[in-house]
Amino acid sequence: MVFFWIGKKGLSMASETLAVADDAGRKSLADVAYESIRDWLLTLEIKPGELLNDDLLAKNLGVGRTPVREALKRLELDRLVKTYPRRGTFATRVDVTDLSFISEIRAQLEPLAAARAARVASPAVRAELRATLEKVEAFDVAAATVTETLKLDAQVHQGIYAAAANPHLEDILVRYDNLATRIWCMVIDRLPDLSHHVREHLDLLRAVIDGDEEQAAELAKAHVSGFEQAVRGALFNA
Repeated sequence: MVFFWIGKKGLSMASETLAVADDAGRKSLADVAYESIRDWLLTLEIKPGELLNDDLLAKNLGVGRTPVREALKRLELDRLVKTYPRRGTFATRVDVTDLSFISEIRAQLEPLAAARAARVASPAVRAELRATLEKVEAFDVAAATVTETLKLDAQVHQGIYAAAANPHLEDILVRYDNLATRIWCMVIDRLPDLSHHVREHLDLLRAVIDGDEEQAAELAKAHVSGFEQAVRGALFNA
């Protein structure tokens, strides 16, 4: 998959996917289409409000129209696209009101997931989170592409959601994290200090790994609040 992005570093091209796990051999064509189109929507390669053409998507993905249509149905459940009779399927729009609603939900559920992960994560899962922590420590934000930064962010959050071992909570949080990512991509080239946002994950991961429920919850809530404040600053100071 290829993403194009115009930001601080100009036009860049990256072949990375935002999916944390890449196991294409076990995925159906509909799964592949879903993840590809989802990532184009998240990174705004498909712009908010843009009409999605089934035939063009199928051609770009090298699949038939049926997997694409199945993918679009799933994406509508994720609130990333909206289908209108006789008009077609459009990427959903993004506005400041969305930021308030999404942050309100994440401020309640992200601390819940972080605290639960700190409490119930197995030794194997904590080892995986420790490996993610090491990636964050070694990550060079200045040299990274936007997709690499987003992929790392997704790995941290989705790792904590999975560690919470509640599939229903995980499903909800992945959806709202995706919606937050779209908003982030709208302003990422205007954020003054991406490195601060990335490195905030370190203390959060340490709290989860160490089993400190209270600290994990507090840091998760602060991270969501900081994200909302940074995005609002970028939107209103543009």
